[in-house]
Amino acid sequence: MFTGIIQAIGRITAMEQRGGDFRIRLNTGKLPLADVQLGDSIAVNGVCLTAVALPGDGFEADVSGETIACTSLGQLAVGCDVNLEKALTLSTPLGGHLVSGHVDGLGEVKKRYDEGRSVRFDIEAPKAIAHYIAEKGSITVNGVSLTVNQISGRVFTLNIVPHTLQETTLQSMKVGSKINLEVDVIARYLERLITGKQEQDNEVSGITMAFLNKHGIG
Repeated sequence: MFTGIIQAIGRITAMEQRGGDFRIRLNTGKLPLADVQLGDSIAVNGVCLTAVALPGDGFEADVSGETIACTSLGQLAVGCDVNLEKALTLSTPLGGHLVSGHVDGLGEVKKRYDEGRSVRFDIEAPKAIAHYIAEKGSITVNGVSLTVNQISGRVFTLNIVPHTLQETTLQSMKVGSKINLEVDVIARYLERLITGKQEQDNEVSGITMAFLNKHGIG
């Protein structure tokens, strides 16, 4: 689990094709790695990756074909900057919201415009996840925990303050950029709680009534 509070901006230094997937190497910049061990999780642009090598100035991770297909990592190249966050520990302040590092879909930047010292973005979400996004709710964009300002259909608006622009790669987002989106996990569990209960009630009710009608008891 993660918090969506970016700890450093890293840079891709190598991408090695390995069959249908690839291995990625990153320089982690100011991200401290003294407490990172092989097998630990690090979020890269909101994608949970496993450290398989620790060369000293960063780490290496394998990126599967599924991850390439479902996230923007396959669109990156050597020299690209990425948002980095180490996994949440029991002593980590929860400054953002609970983030799993499992991308739900790719969004697209539709508009970018300045508003004072901040920048506002209009982002279109995939149809499959748009209903999870709520005004004033939380969403993760390229690993960054953000608050939704407004939403209209599948398009939601974000306001990015100067500090976040400076400390993340969101400053480089432009119209047409494809970005990793992860909806609030609470919204997913709430939906399952409601629909699962309805399905269960319908099933029980349906079976009971069918049984009664079949046997002439209803």
